[in-house]
Amino acid sequence: MTPNLHLWLIPVLALIGAAINGLFGKRFSRQTVVAVALLFSGAAFAFALWVASQFSSLTTPHIETLATWIRAGEFRADFAFYLDQLSLVMLLVVTGVGFLIHIYSVGYMWEEGGFYRFFAYLNLFMFFMLTLVLASNYLLMFIGWEGVGLASYLLIGFWFTKDSAAAAGKKAFIVNRIGDFGFLIALFLMIQHFGSLDFAQVARGASPALPGGEALLTTIGLLLMVGAAGKSAQIPLYVWLPDAMEGPTPVSALIHAATMVTAGVYMVSRSHVIFEHAPGAMMVVAIIGTLTALFAATIGMCQTDIKKVLAYSTVSQLGYMFIACGVGAFSAGIFHLMTHAFFKGLLFLAAGSVIHAVGGEQDMRKMGGLRTKIPWTFWTMTAGTFAIAGFPPLAGFFSKDAILFKAFTSTYGSWIYWAIGVFTAFLTSFYMFRQWFSTFFGEYRGDDRADFHGHGEHGHGGIHESPAVMLVPLVILALLSVCGGWIGSERFDKFLAPAFHASEFTPVVQHGAMGMGPDTVVPATPVLPTGRRDVEVSETLLTGISVAAALLGFLLAGQLYYRRRDLPGKIARALGGFYETVLHKYYVDKIYAAVFVKPLIEGSTKLLWHGIDRDVIDASIDNSADGAREVSDAVRHMQSGNIRSYAGWVAAGAALVILYMVWVGTR
Repeated sequence: MTPNLHLWLIPVLALIGAAINGLFGKRFSRQTVVAVALLFSGAAFAFALWVASQFSSLTTPHIETLATWIRAGEFRADFAFYLDQLSLVMLLVVTGVGFLIHIYSVGYMWEEGGFYRFFAYLNLFMFFMLTLVLASNYLLMFIGWEGVGLASYLLIGFWFTKDSAAAAGKKAFIVNRIGDFGFLIALFLMIQHFGSLDFAQVARGASPALPGGEALLTTIGLLLMVGAAGKSAQIPLYVWLPDAMEGPTPVSALIHAATMVTAGVYMVSRSHVIFEHAPGAMMVVAIIGTLTALFAATIGMCQTDIKKVLAYSTVSQLGYMFIACGVGAFSAGIFHLMTHAFFKGLLFLAAGSVIHAVGGEQDMRKMGGLRTKIPWTFWTMTAGTFAIAGFPPLAGFFSKDAILFKAFTSTYGSWIYWAIGVFTAFLTSFYMFRQWFSTFFGEYRGDDRADFHGHGEHGHGGIHESPAVMLVPLVILALLSVCGGWIGSERFDKFLAPAFHASEFTPVVQHGAMGMGPDTVVPATPVLPTGRRDVEVSETLLTGISVAAALLGFLLAGQLYYRRRDLPGKIARALGGFYETVLHKYYVDKIYAAVFVKPLIEGSTKLLWHGIDRDVIDASIDNSADGAREVSDAVRHMQSGNIRSYAGWVAAGAALVILYMVWVGTR
């Protein structure tokens, strides 16, 4: 009999920490706030490890139903948690990386105001993210989905007194609502056609034999992708993520590198049965992922803010994950999601350590020569840089190479996806080593006092290494960035196989699903064939090409930003308008502002505010009030206080009554 793993405790532990610090943290000392935040986030991670050890002996998903949430006719939605290999990977990433970032934040945010509020928000985010990945149905997933959007808004705008931070928080919130609208419509279609939002029921019902068939599933898949594009910052809804760097650096590491932005990839992977029967939707996923990976990488080449480089890198790497999902290589996408959490979380935290060391400066043009001044930060960031660039045998090499190989050889792959992916790998290597050389090599180009003051960074009278509480998470993530891919893509694919290849395993036993008994067997659903196309290609050759691309990016960055620092300026001037276009991010934000934001604001102001609210609603109320005032003003003159006047009015009234009675009597 399947043991009760008490999955609900994992998100609830994080919620308890958020509630304690949120309600009482203002009265606590900083040490107490830290103890509460780390205790409950660490307990969630420890419990997740215990669950993983128990789940390793299970061959079927584990479902725990707590209560019925909604029942309307035949529709039912439960408070239920679902654990399989896919959600287990996400569970360990969220709790493990999240706990390390909590530890790092102690040192990074120690001198900041709103200290208790920051950790309450971090714990709250973990609660919603864990709810998202453990949900057994799309409705509960959507609650977590919206919750992480709320937590993201709070954390991005943590320094709400800064206009740029407040604007970035609003931008992230609004853009994600656009994507969420598509997600919500997809859920309505599922209810209409499948009668349920339960993962198992949807998987059973997702068949081309449905009324509407492939067209219906394609529509649902595309709407789900709209939601995923918003949450995971894909074209055209990627614009919020770079601005989100206005939040504290630990926020960038937790939300915008390791967890929240991967929620879209997780949702698409969880919905793989729908996409498997909708090749058109899968092709759209692959195309969007490919274009986003390339587009964001080109912008990252010209950024000078150390965090903005990593932000556009995140958008690009998420594109790789969607390429994998689009060609049916869901396991490869989740593999890259996991390794990306290691090396991108590391890179953001290391960037925060650099910023902390130089007193708040984020412009790489004012850095340089830091490798001897902050050696721990240098070596850990070096591990992350080589990992994301795809050098063997680091983690990024295995996961990125798995995606590129599947993109070329998969049934739904294409050499075009592969070629653009390889070129993007070259760009990734180039802009990451551009950052590496600019930050750590050459002469220091900033203020020697390192005594700038700003939100989140503190001057200490000179360049200095970060405290141990910040360095320990860096070292752990660096080790994971080096060793995290050694599991190998084939072994990882085999581990995830029960979640993606149901036809190869025993039927799934569902507990308490809608319309089914506690031991109802759900028939296995055939999946999209992800075998090789009819091509003869050497995996060694493809791997060699991708490694060569990474090496070329390293050599070119070294030539331009270490040996010949005068060349980048000359090249930029030679490129002229093209360089300016890329530098200004292809003017996408300005185009969006001109086409969507400004007309919406002006239309809302002129039509809704002036035209309807003020001229119709307010005017009707104001005019009614004016009319009542005028009538009452006229009537009040009858109350003159003169007895003779009152007697006259009484006589006039009596005369009218008599005349009326006479008129009635004569009829």
